[in-house]
Amino acid sequence: MKQELKPTHTFQLIDEILAQQSINLLSLNPKKTLITSFAELGNLIAEEKTEIELLITLQQTLESIVRTQLQNFPENIFWDFDFMVSSMLRQALIADEGAVPFLNLFDEKMVLLTEMFGSKTEIRFRYVHDFMYGFEWARWVQKEPQKRAHIEPFSPVFLDYLLVKGKELLQRINHGQVTSYKLCDTGYRNPFTFSREPEDEYRLLTCLAQEELIPVAMWNWNASPVWNKPFQEMRQQLALKLNIQPQRR
Repeated sequence: MKQELKPTHTFQLIDEILAQQSINLLSLNPKKTLITSFAELGNLIAEEKTEIELLITLQQTLESIVRTQLQNFPENIFWDFDFMVSSMLRQALIADEGAVPFLNLFDEKMVLLTEMFGSKTEIRFRYVHDFMYGFEWARWVQKEPQKRAHIEPFSPVFLDYLLVKGKELLQRINHGQVTSYKLCDTGYRNPFTFSREPEDEYRLLTCLAQEELIPVAMWNWNASPVWNKPFQEMRQQLALKLNIQPQRR
């Protein structure tokens, strides 16, 4: 009798990878401290679609993305994945090219993005928060809302935009044309006027989450991403209110 693949066990492998890194897997969910485990996410996936090939590809895609984030953003703080997994699955099931090819391409784009913006290139961002929690996506939609409001945060269209933006940023850095992305004495780049040291980043983002000022509630499988709020301005104002110090160059 053919043994059934149990999603909990399959996706638990990713939990084990994270556990080996001794990371404090913090969630931005105001109602809890730690993220939804990948074993739990595996169960949610199985409720939607249980084809063995799709389950295996989803697990491999997520494992690849998680490993790449660990390697390129070793100081990342918040690790929610619920909505991204939900979005991946939803898009895969309706993809013209088929679910498995879609996931393979999604994996490729996410890995490229993570490597491009992380600590091993000249961009050297410290956290994945702005991308995973939708701040970059909301800013992008606000520029052309009539064309972009229907494009979700993990769509290939937006991922392609970020890849182009990353290449352009690298070129500007290499040609000394960057002013707002100068390296801080931490060894990371910070385009904001306020400190993004871990204690400050934690305090600011948890306050934003409590006030529902996070564009993509990544901790919610059924989140409805929000783009039409002045997230950047409100983030700046809250940093001032919390007395978060200016960044040091």
